[in-house]
Amino acid sequence: MSITKTPSGRWLVDIQPGGRGHKRFRKTVDTKAEALRFELHVSAQVQSGQPWQPTAKDRRRLSDLVKRWHDVHGRNLKDSENRRRHLDNIVLSLGNPIAVQFTSKQFADYRASRLDDGVSANTINHDHSYLRAVFNELIRLGDWQSPNPLLSVRRLKTVDTELSYLTHYDIRRLLDQLKQGPNDSAYIIARVCLATGARWSEAELLCREDVLPGKLRYLGKNGRYRYIPISADIENDLVGRADSGRLFVPSYNAFRYALKRSGIDLPDGQMTHVLRHTFASHFMQNGGSILTLQRILDHSSLAMTIRYAHMAPDHLLQALDLNPLAVQLSAGDNVL
Repeated sequence: MSITKTPSGRWLVDIQPGGRGHKRFRKTVDTKAEALRFELHVSAQVQSGQPWQPTAKDRRRLSDLVKRWHDVHGRNLKDSENRRRHLDNIVLSLGNPIAVQFTSKQFADYRASRLDDGVSANTINHDHSYLRAVFNELIRLGDWQSPNPLLSVRRLKTVDTELSYLTHYDIRRLLDQLKQGPNDSAYIIARVCLATGARWSEAELLCREDVLPGKLRYLGKNGRYRYIPISADIENDLVGRADSGRLFVPSYNAFRYALKRSGIDLPDGQMTHVLRHTFASHFMQNGGSILTLQRILDHSSLAMTIRYAHMAPDHLLQALDLNPLAVQLSAGDNVL
């Protein structure tokens, strides 16, 4: 260690407080007193484990964090590309701020603007979850040192819209319109959804290899396969479409136009999903088991399936037979 006066009259501090092999500090100051203070300060910082030079500020923008999240985690998700595009659109709408300067207030303002534009609270809650997950994952990986700016932001309250379903008359009208259209894929996809309770995307992405004798194979959101029985006529429609690979062309718009021509009016957000709701509602009306329905629909919890329980013809009637008074009376005990 040394403190020496330079030919210019200033003082040079040249020290290595950690010893040989450790960082060396050099600084030129105006006075010897200032040089001594610097020497003491650096020595104290090194002994306490504090670096003399603070870590450089993180200047990454939100888009940089999204890219990093995708590289180290997001690309392994099943919906990787859709999630990445969704996040890119969120970042663009937020103005792509420097990430350390991004605040919960900025997100709240963005959310309010989206609500004013007529975007549903449910969609905005998805935006919230996706962006919050980016910060959470980078924090877990040690790639983000600041707090998650969305940690204290609460989700918007949503009002569950009653699930619509098609009557037998509606089904005939819709299938007639689909059959008359130029896209035969849309007609068969709709029939597959009505017959198996599949999501539109699951049916539209079916490959010939997914058509097995007497059943269809679907890859669920959880990454596991489920197998749903199908009738011979559905199977025959599918096996004749291709020897291998995709069975259908993209048909979302064809379905939308057919639905419009049929005159069937549905709540927002239930267009293709109405086929799945229709399967579930008719399944319960015809006496199906709620637990079986959960497995068919690939719901992760029974709470998601229980929405259809009220469609069962004997829904709530078991209260007559299974209440404690009825049970004791049937056993011959008079509890009155």
